[in-house]
Amino acid sequence: MPELPEVETTRRGIAPHVVGQPVTNVTVRQRQLRWPVPVRLKSRLTGRTIDAVDRRAKYLLLETGAGTLIVHLGMSGSLRLDPPSKTPGKHDHWDIELASGRVLRFTDPRRFGSLHLTRDPEHHPLLASLGPEPLDESTGGDYLYRASRGRRVAVKHFLMDSHVIAGVGNIYACEALHIAGIHPARAAGRIARARYDRLAAAVKQVMADAIEAGGTTLRDFLNSDGQPGYFMQRLAVYGRGGEPCPSCGAPVRRITQGQRGSWYCPGCQR
Repeated sequence: MPELPEVETTRRGIAPHVVGQPVTNVTVRQRQLRWPVPVRLKSRLTGRTIDAVDRRAKYLLLETGAGTLIVHLGMSGSLRLDPPSKTPGKHDHWDIELASGRVLRFTDPRRFGSLHLTRDPEHHPLLASLGPEPLDESTGGDYLYRASRGRRVAVKHFLMDSHVIAGVGNIYACEALHIAGIHPARAAGRIARARYDRLAAAVKQVMADAIEAGGTTLRDFLNSDGQPGYFMQRLAVYGRGGEPCPSCGAPVRRITQGQRGSWYCPGCQR
């Protein structure tokens, strides 16, 4: 599914075109997404201005006078800026028409995405229990070390726990653990403070690099301009089972953790 860098790429792509724009119409073609689209969305949004486009973890937040729209892209969702003349496709589930003449269009073949409108996003059930952002200064080695004490769970699962850090998905967890030299199956509570310093720095590095590159090319994701991200070209271990590690040359291995693939280098990661 689109991960945090892909969502941030989308935020940066749409923000210049929607911020400051009044909403002239809302069309919902498919209300049954992961959760039902709010019934009164059109009446509440029409005439309101989109004041800001923010992000929290993997959620996009569109601020309006009627409240905050929380958008989740699900497994295959994307947002596009289309001309009003473009005919909606089979999987184009809702449109927000803007005074500029552009249409903010949500496409989601699998319908696992969602759209919510709330007056209090900080306490919305989807956001209230999220941990700090991975790029926040507070998400350093000391924070990870303290949060991991007594935890027997594998460090990769710990890193992907949104209550610990908000928005570190499978791809970037694998890559950060490789940079830090930590085996993905090692128990989180048995990792020393110095290694968590390296891991925190690695998480920030891989996230920042991926955002700068425009995200990672996934099967279903295209950014807001219809172009794929290019970070996939830089991946060291994710999806590269059997290929040589770019650091030491040892064959990259794949294991299954929690029904998901994990890739690591047996030479670099302990």
